[in-house]
Amino acid sequence: MYLKVNQFPPHKKVYVIGGEGILQELQLAGFTAVGGPEDGEKKVQLKSSGFFEHDKNVGAVVVGIDPNINYYKLQYGTLCIRENPGCLFIATNRDSVGHMTDLQEWPGAGCMVGAICGSTEREPIVVGKPSTFMMDFLLQKFHISTSRMCMVGDRLDTDILFGQNAGCKTLLVLSGVTTQSELDDSSNSIQPDYYTGKVSDILELLGE
Repeated sequence: MYLKVNQFPPHKKVYVIGGEGILQELQLAGFTAVGGPEDGEKKVQLKSSGFFEHDKNVGAVVVGIDPNINYYKLQYGTLCIRENPGCLFIATNRDSVGHMTDLQEWPGAGCMVGAICGSTEREPIVVGKPSTFMMDFLLQKFHISTSRMCMVGDRLDTDILFGQNAGCKTLLVLSGVTTQSELDDSSNSIQPDYYTGKVSDILELLGE
C-alpha cells in the first residue's frame, strides 16, 4: 500500500529481505519482487578481485523478519540502497524480539533492519507499527473516526504506541510479549488505557 500510495514506478523491482509473505503481498499488488527465501542459500566469494553484482533496476528494498538472513542478502540490499538512485529503504517493523516459539524470545525484524541501517548509514521508512501510515490509509478507506477504535495488542512499543499515535483507545493483553512486571516498571513511559490477561476476557465483560 505504501508503494501504491507513493506511486512507485511499476517498471522498478523490489528486493526483499524477509519471508515469502512479503513477496506474495508485493506480487498481488502488481509489483515485481525479487530476493526473499530463495536467496537464503546463496553464498558470497570474498576474494580480492571479487565484484558483487546487483540489479540496477531495484527501486526499493523491503526488510522484515528473516530467519535465513545472510551476508549475500545484506550486501545485495546495501548495494541497492547505496548505489541505485532514489532507492527506498522500507522496514515492515522494528520489533527487537518476537515469540517465534512458546519457550523463548527470538531476534525480531529490528535486528535485520538494524544491520542494513548500519551498512547504509540510512534510516528506513517504517510502514508497520508504530508508524501511523497504516492508520492513515485505513481512515481514508473506511472513513471511521479513531475515537471509535480500540487498538488491541500484546506489545507496548509497537501495538500500544501505534494506537496512541493514531488517537485510539488502547488495550494491552498480557498473553504475548509484554509482561505485567514490564508494564508496571517505573521506567516504562507507555501506558495503555486498559489491560487484561487475554483477549477472551472481553467476553466475560460482555456477559451473556
